[in-house]
Amino acid sequence: MQHALNEARAAALRGEVPVGAVVVHRDGQIIAAAGNRTRELNDPTAHAEMLAIRAACRDLHCERLTGYDLYVTLEPCAMCAMAISHARIARLYFGASDPKSGGVIHGARVFSHPQCHHAPEIYDGLCATEAESVLKSFFGKLRGP
Repeated sequence: MQHALNEARAAALRGEVPVGAVVVHRDGQIIAAAGNRTRELNDPTAHAEMLAIRAACRDLHCERLTGYDLYVTLEPCAMCAMAISHARIARLYFGASDPKSGGVIHGARVFSHPQCHHAPEIYDGLCATEAESVLKSFFGKLRGP
């Protein structure tokens, strides 16, 4: 999760919402890592999770990430949760909850729908305080004192 937090901090420095994601093999090897790049790429789908999944699939020459885990600093939105399902991620670890836009334990709860073909094991609250702090600091600077 520390690597994902570093990606989130790097995203903040680029002016992006500070979310980071890392795809990891079960043996602990990092396969891909990314931070949000929606503004930089002018792409509303360039969320950290989407970019990390795309990079991992490209590097592994496959469309499924069975046996791989995803660490992300913020609860994935519904779009990212569906991509996680389609990629067949084995386990999802995330830090901060997102009551406003989350799609895993809040909002759409994508993995609990009958239309969801695959639901990963979910572990929430990993380094949540640190992940929340990165987000609060970023938005605090935008809004000012």
